[in-house]
Amino acid sequence: MGKVFVPGTADRTADAVVIGGGIVGVATAFWLSKAGLKTILVEIRDGLSTLTTAASIESFRAQFTEPAMAALARESIEVWENFAEVVGIPDYQINLRHGGYLFISKDQSKFEEIKKTVEGYHAVGVLDSEFWTGDDVRVHYPWVSPDVIAGAFRAKDGWFSAHEATQGLAKGSPEAQFFLETEAQDIVVDQKGVSAVVTNRGTISTRTVVNSAGPFAIKIAEMAGVELPVFQVRRQRVFVAPHPRIPQDAPLTIDIDNDSYWRPETGGALMGWHDPAEPKTEPMRKPLGDYEFPAYTFDKVGALSPFWNDIMGDFKKPDLVVHAGQYVHAPDDQPLLGPVETVPGFFLNCAYWPGVMLSPAAGRWTADMITGRMKLEENPLRLSRFDEGVSIAPGALLRGRH
Repeated sequence: MGKVFVPGTADRTADAVVIGGGIVGVATAFWLSKAGLKTILVEIRDGLSTLTTAASIESFRAQFTEPAMAALARESIEVWENFAEVVGIPDYQINLRHGGYLFISKDQSKFEEIKKTVEGYHAVGVLDSEFWTGDDVRVHYPWVSPDVIAGAFRAKDGWFSAHEATQGLAKGSPEAQFFLETEAQDIVVDQKGVSAVVTNRGTISTRTVVNSAGPFAIKIAEMAGVELPVFQVRRQRVFVAPHPRIPQDAPLTIDIDNDSYWRPETGGALMGWHDPAEPKTEPMRKPLGDYEFPAYTFDKVGALSPFWNDIMGDFKKPDLVVHAGQYVHAPDDQPLLGPVETVPGFFLNCAYWPGVMLSPAAGRWTADMITGRMKLEENPLRLSRFDEGVSIAPGALLRGRH
């Protein structure tokens, strides 16, 4: 079983060191330890998945048009659906719910766009995504605005507890060690490549380092002399307290006209929107939400889910809790996975806006590349894809880019 603790000060050795204790890093450590590698994960905070992971809406979807993203999503959903068996902990629960994902619009010009996007989902194997007319949408969900003209829906998309999933992956990791309150301060590189990670609690000698540091991935890469083509953007979400008029059988509902979304959660809801004016930011250890964000969000989600306009006045400040995190974007809005050719032993598993939903498969791909089970040329998300000119243009709805 994996061990999560605050270590003492001492030098150590490991087959692999994972930097970053969000769900992506923990999933990577899980698969590395399953492959028999002595694995140490270092996390600067006092708990796993307490920064960006904790600010997510904890959801998953298969509806991607990019082949690599669709493949990661399918593999990850299989893990979520069979989680207890995968981690080897009988009856372990992550509160999985197949509530569905529904993308909707009232913009007549987007009717064909949504239809073609669904065809794009089908082209990469997501055959159960459905194109709906506005009337179709309202037959299933009568609370949707009469202005909606079209939608894309997949019933088997949904959500789960990212906290429980992270803890389950850590507990189910064979012998992996998860060091809390441990800061990676430098990466030592010699003529053979990576040789050690220097932390505030001692130096860990290793020939393999995985950069899963979320919004801090760019700074970890700089320690190894690597420049990543990524940027960070703050994103916020609101937890809304329970209310009898919030339909708990609703799917995760996304208004693609204004990039807002909401889904039911324990009698209330989680909601947010992607502000196109949000600036690029430096990595933040404690992103703060805006006081006025809930009001803007109610206004956005109320456009196509008008019951929100009727009940928003019922909520007081204590009923609305804002969390903030950071999305990380590469030029094509797809993650960076695999080795950095210029620094042997330095691997990437970073640059996510959908890190929570793709984490188990991305961790497995990374571990398979490290152990040789996956050939590097089979990895379409390698850093060198941009220089090679093989990057795929993004096409899925709601990518979180401004």
